[in-house]
Formats: sequence, C-alpha cells, structure tokens
Amino acid sequence: MQLGVGTVTFYEPSTKIFGALGHGITDIDTNELINISSGEFITTRILNITKGESGDPGKIQGSIENQANIGLISKNSRFGIYGKVDNLSSLNIDTSKEMEVALRDEINLGKATILCSLDNENPKEYEIEIQNIYKENNYDNKSMKIKVTDERLLEKTGGIIQGMSGSPIMQNGKFIGAVTHVLVNSPQEGYAVFGDIMIKQSKSVEK
Repeated sequence: MQLGVGTVTFYEPSTKIFGALGHGITDIDTNELINISSGEFITTRILNITKGESGDPGKIQGSIENQANIGLISKNSRFGIYGKVDNLSSLNIDTSKEMEVALRDEINLGKATILCSLDNENPKEYEIEIQNIYKENNYDNKSMKIKVTDERLLEKTGGIIQGMSGSPIMQNGKFIGAVTHVLVNSPQEGYAVFGDIMIKQSKSVEK
C-alpha cells in the first residue's frame, strides 16, 4: 500500500512529546480539521518521489508495511499534529543534537537550512532562503515565506513537495520553524510556521 507521508519536526526529550507536519490533518471533502481522539505514529519506508512542477505539486510516497510503531498522536491542530513517543529507537534521531528554539526577533531574512529525509537513510540538511517574516502572525501557519535554493534538493524534488511538511528549519544553530505549504505555481517557494507556535501547541499534550 502506498500513501502520503509527513515529517516529524521535533522531539522534546524531557516530556517525550513530538510535533509534526506544521499543519493539521483535514477532511479531503470539507477541508475541515479531523477530530482525532487518538492515532498511531508509525515509521515509513519511502518508495517513490514525484518532482514538483508549476501547477502540479510533487509528493513523497511511502509504505507502512512492516514498519515500527513510534508512539501515539493525541492532538490535531491547524499548526500540526502532536503526541507522545513510546519507542524512541524507531525514531532514529541523534539525541546529542538538541537545539534551542529561536525567538521571532532572532530570525533573519536570508540563508537557513531545512532537514528532511528523501530516502530511507538519515535526514540531510539543504539550503533555503527566508524571503519574508510575518512576526505578528499567530492566526495561521504561514509565518515565513521561504524558497529552496539548494541544487541537490531542486534536482531531487523540484522544490517543496507533499511529504516535506514538518521539515524543521534551522538558522544560526537554532530551531526557527517548519515547512508547511508549497506555492503550487512556484514549487521552489512556500511557507513555514514559527517554531515557537509549534512548541506552544505541544505544551497542551497530556504528559
């Protein structure tokens, strides 16, 4: 079975809480947020990548067959999905790479990097550019406008594709946000949500 995938944005070791996607899971017909009382958080094996082109968003397709359960999802919000990790070893993260969350005033226009996995190996860093910052925006997940500039990523994906939502963004050694949207007619460009918004959302997950 092939299905769409999403990206885990962060894991907070002291609480074992994770945040992912940067946007909510919505009903395909109504575009309304789906009310999730509980859900499973499972690893995926990437099967195929379709490059994005103008007017035709690309996507990452994966399989959950024979994959490991990582934890439980308990919150679905317009700023991402959240829950608790039960099986950290399956998440395959380097716990030595803890980083601080940047304040909005610390975020600058210009170079930054995103971390994403486009194969079944460890995630890699790719260069992007922050084009606009909407510091007063707390009502939706379009906090920053971004553009992919890394030739390696453009070669593989054409820019931002479905499945990269939630890819964490770093600047000056700090976590500043996560990829949330692509501009359909310009797949190199898209939007990201502030990291502080996702962290705030995660605080309401039951410990």
